[in-house]
Amino acid sequence: MIPALAQLGVTKLWIPPACKAAEQSGNGYDLYDLWDLGEFEQKGGRGTKWGSKEELVRMGEVAERCGVRVLFDAVLNHKVGAEDCELVQARRVEEKDRRREVEGGTEGVLIEAWTRFEFPGREGRYSEMKWTREHFTGVDYDHLTKQRGLWRFEGKEWAEDVDEELGNYDFLMFADIDHKHPEVRADLFRWIEWLPQQMKLGGLRLDAVKHYSFSFLRDLVTHIQERVDPSWFMVGEYWREDSEYLAKFIEFMDHRISLFDVQLVSNISKVSRLEGRGDLTKVFDDSLTLWKPDHAVTPVAPFFIPLAYALILLRANSGLPCVFYADLFGSIGKYPEPGFTNFIPPPSGGTAIPKMMLARRLWAYGSQHDYFDDAHCVGFTRLGHPSQSDGHGLAVVMTNAWEHRSKTMFVGERHAGEIWTDLLRWCPGQVTIGADGWGVFPVGQRSVAVWVNTAATGREVVDSYVL
Repeated sequence: MIPALAQLGVTKLWIPPACKAAEQSGNGYDLYDLWDLGEFEQKGGRGTKWGSKEELVRMGEVAERCGVRVLFDAVLNHKVGAEDCELVQARRVEEKDRRREVEGGTEGVLIEAWTRFEFPGREGRYSEMKWTREHFTGVDYDHLTKQRGLWRFEGKEWAEDVDEELGNYDFLMFADIDHKHPEVRADLFRWIEWLPQQMKLGGLRLDAVKHYSFSFLRDLVTHIQERVDPSWFMVGEYWREDSEYLAKFIEFMDHRISLFDVQLVSNISKVSRLEGRGDLTKVFDDSLTLWKPDHAVTPVAPFFIPLAYALILLRANSGLPCVFYADLFGSIGKYPEPGFTNFIPPPSGGTAIPKMMLARRLWAYGSQHDYFDDAHCVGFTRLGHPSQSDGHGLAVVMTNAWEHRSKTMFVGERHAGEIWTDLLRWCPGQVTIGADGWGVFPVGQRSVAVWVNTAATGREVVDSYVL
């Protein structure tokens, strides 16, 4: 699979959390042990849901040979799956405003918190640290009363430099890690040095960064650049529809990490859900791509998919596109039922997105001309660059309308006389480029068309490509 992805132009592979989860079926966000990559008999098995450490290492080696850098999904906010409870004085706080204590809860109460992590299967290998209540700030369950809620431990405070949603969004779930504790910091810093010694890595996807100390994260990123590998690519998951704020966060991190473009995802979602009434010209409004184009990473939700991928894959200065596995290979759904075939095929028969990825690699170069002058039909062209694929370019036109549309666009005088067709084969016919470098490019209803010269370098490969 990885060689095929590399052929499509994939340069980075974000894998799920590969550390031991609290349950064998856990995806890894229910983190139990950072130091167990599927090597030790813990939590019902040796491997993780995704496989053994040996398989993980082999995958990293194959990726490196193919020129693909693996991004490790680092879950550093919380732990779950403790071996035992501990008695601890705590104060219950409001879930909608974590700065406020529950009425009548100004005095601490004794609770039983699942905070004793012994890691018996690992027996101290790699790290001898045992986690206890001192290493956490709070929990969301009291085993003594069998109640769910939110308790902050006596003598502990939520980190101040976190997102201000819900008053203070330090706490997310399970046992919340105290990143101010010196033993915690030391263990996490050792772990990040140890990790690339175990497998080939090219960076990190940092989970839930809005929920733990920004200063700690900046220290960790600095440590990585100084002691691990300055070339690592790091992207943080910060879910907030405020691109100006996220741009300032990137600046606070000294431009050492990128962020997912949440506003763009939201814009695409809104346009798609408005049927034919959505305004395509506003899809990039207030997006992180406009604030920090080199630090915006764009995931695509399962709606409006072909049009969205055309926007993030083929445009200039639109961040680093992120292609979802299920949009290439399909999935078994969010909640698969045992004993049933739940396969959900990839969108558009699995052909459109790979072809757009190849088009990005081959022809998405040179100057860009935008035609965002119609709320329901927009387009853009890339004029090509002499150093790439003999200077061939492309033209993209899309519509959310229920009728066929077209867009007159400029592709450059050097393409005069060329015959272009829709790479996706969704829009029949040909476009002959005029002597002045202009052409009239049609598109089918609620669709996208990617027009390329029929004689373009690499066109035969793309036309016949099957993933």
